[in-house]
Amino acid sequence: MDLNKPKTAVVILNWNGKKHLEIFLPSVVKNTEKAEIWVADNGSTDDSIDFLKKNYPSVNILQLDKNYGFTGGYNKSLEKIKADFFVLLNSDVEVTENWVEPIIEFMNKNEDVAAVQPKILSYINKNYFEYAGAAGGFIDKYGYPFCRGRILDTFEQDNGQYQQITDIFWATGACLFIRANDFLQNKFDDLFFAHMEEIDLCWRLKNKNRRIVYFPDVKVYHLGGGTLPNKSANKLFLNYRNNLFLLYKNLPEKETSKILFKRMLLDGLSAIIYLTKFQFKYFLVVWKAHLKFYKSKRHLKAQRLELLLQNTSSHKQIYKKSIVFDYFLRKKRIFTELNF
Repeated sequence: MDLNKPKTAVVILNWNGKKHLEIFLPSVVKNTEKAEIWVADNGSTDDSIDFLKKNYPSVNILQLDKNYGFTGGYNKSLEKIKADFFVLLNSDVEVTENWVEPIIEFMNKNEDVAAVQPKILSYINKNYFEYAGAAGGFIDKYGYPFCRGRILDTFEQDNGQYQQITDIFWATGACLFIRANDFLQNKFDDLFFAHMEEIDLCWRLKNKNRRIVYFPDVKVYHLGGGTLPNKSANKLFLNYRNNLFLLYKNLPEKETSKILFKRMLLDGLSAIIYLTKFQFKYFLVVWKAHLKFYKSKRHLKAQRLELLLQNTSSHKQIYKKSIVFDYFLRKKRIFTELNF
């Protein structure tokens, strides 16, 4: 082993995901030559661990005592894994040949880059971009996330239109390359539990003048919805609540009150729409998320005050308009139609 060569650890967080490990782990083992492979188990109650020990003895296993969510699971696991670079990989991702080295080489040459994501395509429809990440993440002024190649529920076909290395606002946690030092010094916010924690982390990193980059020459295929189904009320709750967490923590002081107020009005409008469709469960989810946000503000305020001491100026990867307004009223469904 070259002691001067950076050490990379691919870390898959697993929770009762044997079915995904059976399908997707073979591609990881086959195509990962110059990195350690770890499965960090979040207190699974299925036979994931027995399956790994029997079929993949070369894969390192780190067992946690319970389910700490995406945030806590990775925070606790990565503290115990010694590496220069971490690759956080969802258990429902199929990787391709030579998927690790090109990105690590790029990061080695660009020390101001904290995190990188590859091109994320759909495992089900491999010519199209996938929801979680696509060709790199952005947000609008009200905190709504979207991607190049995927705006809300519109998915573009990959025709090479996003084939340039590009600075982005957030990199997906489905396949996230990140320097160990950058992760361990910042970590995911455990309060998020799951969903949007990578946006929060990337925002905090960008406020420290660290770059987040999309690297198109590596592509992976993501199934999506592996842990929580897309129509799960719990997933919807986490998205509404965590988006308010995200804005309150990271917005510059002069923008916080105005943006949060407008965002809450938009959430209220979506709740009314759920009500008109007799989707009472989703209507209640919105209000539950808002109540949880208010109850958490005291804890969040301590983080916010610390973050305000950093560079919280607006970033050019934040869309200055409303993506919801542009999508539904102006019919702008493709990233290149937006006026950044």
